[in-house]
Amino acid sequence: MKKIFFSLILMMTVQQLFAQDNGVEMADSLRSNGKIYVVVICIVIILLGLLAYLFSIDKRLKKIEKESQTDK
Repeated sequence: MKKIFFSLILMMTVQQLFAQDNGVEMADSLRSNGKIYVVVICIVIILLGLLAYLFSIDKRLKKIEKESQTDK
């Protein structure tokens, strides 16, 4: 099982290495058109949303932990 898992990881790594050639051309065209900033802003918004969600979950869990400790 470990050999199969390891070989799958290696195959995915090799595919990522071959995919690098097309990514540079795409980034250059986005940069030349000024659309790269739209992509960066979308990524930042998604990451900020995920962080806000994680902090809200953490806040709720702390509240639940405090309530369960006071009940004991």
